[in-house]
Amino acid sequence: MILAATSWPDAAIAIAGILLVTTIVSMVVWQLFATGRTGISAGREQAYRRTAEASAEAQRETAEQLTKLTAEVTRLRQQTDELERMLKEVE
Repeated sequence: MILAATSWPDAAIAIAGILLVTTIVSMVVWQLFATGRTGISAGREQAYRRTAEASAEAQRETAEQLTKLTAEVTRLRQQTDELERMLKEVE
């Protein structure tokens, strides 16, 4: 039998070697998964950044349109006031 021919010190070294290899393989697999999660997180972060940039651009466009509309309403109000004065003069 092979087991009977192996001494305890040799068996202890073999067990330690197996544990070392198992630990190293486990750590490598763990790091691979961690790297994969980092890649997924980076992709999400880029998507959030694009969404935030699009939102900021839409907000700028809305602010520009609001400024234009405010100026237009002010102009219309002035014209209406002028027409009102003219109508009062005619009466």
